[in-house]
Amino acid sequence: MAYSPRRPTSGKERAEALFKAATTKPEAPKAKANIIPTGKELVSIRIDRDVLAHFQDDGPGWQERINAALRAAAGLE
Repeated sequence: MAYSPRRPTSGKERAEALFKAATTKPEAPKAKANIIPTGKELVSIRIDRDVLAHFQDDGPGWQERINAALRAAAGLE
């Protein structure tokens, strides 16, 4: 004879089953990966127009060039 879970038949068993279902904590959800890449942060700064023009004159990638110049000036290279 195959085993099948027994359904609660008495009032006490039904109450215990309902209590267990209501008080049992579900598994904690798994932590999601950080969507924001580490190491970069969006900031707003005020710089002179001629400094901005200098970096933008060489075309796309000017933000990376400003970052590299700031890292060099801060001694982080």
